Amino acid sequence: MWQQTLITLGARPRGFHLVTDEVLAALPSLASYRLGLLHLWLQHTSASLTVNENADTAVRRDFERVFQRLVPEGRGDYEHDDEGPDDLPAHIKGSLLGFELNLPITEGRLALGTWQGIYLGEHRLRGGARRVMATLQGEVY
Repeated sequence: MWQQTLITLGARPRGFHLVTDEVLAALPSLASYRLGLLHLWLQHTSASLTVNENADTAVRRDFERVFQRLVPEGRGDYEHDDEGPDDLPAHIKGSLLGFELNLPITEGRLALGTWQGIYLGEHRLRGGARRVMATLQGEVY
């Protein structure tokens, strides 16, 4: 069985945000999949999706500090700055982490590890709402 759902994540400030519960709330039919895959595709190039530590909020703050050092704003040598000084750095950060996830489904649940969660990396100061296309595929009960 296949199913596709467009999920809109609310606007967030720049940083790394745990969105696992928001994604799962938008996919109640996931519980009917005995096994399968959830593919998440972020329809934006200035944000990202990743899986990482879901318990300690310090991880999210550390991620933000590291990415700000790796791809700083205001360098003056970026050619693409149509939407401001955070424009190209946001695109680079998005490309580094990626725009999609493939997550296994087992017995109606995501087969994430104990300390794993889905993050939205918001790389713009004010990126606005973000759209994620969720595609479920697999064997249902």
